[in-house]
Amino acid sequence: MAAKIQISDELKKELPPSNWGKVLGATPIVMTVIATMLAGLASSEMTKAQYDRSAAAQLQSKAGDQWGYYQAKKLRSASARNSLDLLAATVEITPLTAGMLTNVDPATASALAKNELPAAVPAKFDADVSTALADVESSRPETETTAALVKIKPAALAAALDAAKDAADSFDNAAKPVNKAVDKLDDSLMSGDQMIFRSFSAARLRYTAARYETEARLNQAVASIYELQVRQDNYTAEKHHRRSGKFFYGMLASQLAVIISTFAIAARKRSFLWSIAAAAGAAAVSFSVYVYLYV
Repeated sequence: MAAKIQISDELKKELPPSNWGKVLGATPIVMTVIATMLAGLASSEMTKAQYDRSAAAQLQSKAGDQWGYYQAKKLRSASARNSLDLLAATVEITPLTAGMLTNVDPATASALAKNELPAAVPAKFDADVSTALADVESSRPETETTAALVKIKPAALAAALDAAKDAADSFDNAAKPVNKAVDKLDDSLMSGDQMIFRSFSAARLRYTAARYETEARLNQAVASIYELQVRQDNYTAEKHHRRSGKFFYGMLASQLAVIISTFAIAARKRSFLWSIAAAAGAAAVSFSVYVYLYV
């Protein structure tokens, strides 16, 4: 659009033969180019804001899933503990020992007789991520939480999320053999000595409660990292939105400069076409102001 704007030779003759006259003649073209560039930047920033909002919504859904797992496992842990308390209050239970179990691997024997779970290694995060997690967990003011989030790079949060998931998967993989062995013992001991079966049932409930409690904490770590990503994407979206608004105002100012310079040239030349262009530009700006204030 800028390349089609031409200033006639007659008009150039009427402009002052100085550098300021050249600036006056080129002003409509230059400001039109600047206005177009600012409009593109405003649109680009708005698109980025919408993308970040969409990404935040997707991450919030994933965080909700992890919080759902956390709550379900906390409830299962509480249910197992309640069942253990009820069993202990109803019948006399002899502590389970490894000698009561036959053909059991050492890990399963330790889990039932000593309540020793498979190794659960919590994920380690860098200082900035740990600080942001602590701020969110303690419900610190939004300004403090945002200040902590700004220091974290998205790649660092992605690495922290991978570490949290790996920690949860590692514990699940370590506990699977023990879980299968416990299920087999339940079937084999049910028809045997009832005293041993009661001792085994109590030990199984104790192990189950501890296992679900550990899994819940690991899922909580994953959900918390997702929450940080949601907050970071929302902050970035707001930042792009503010930048888009400022670019838009800059575009309006550039268009206003085009109109004023066009009026100046039209007044000097008294050209009918220049006057129509200037009037159209003024009407466009006036209409934009009306829409902004009243619509």
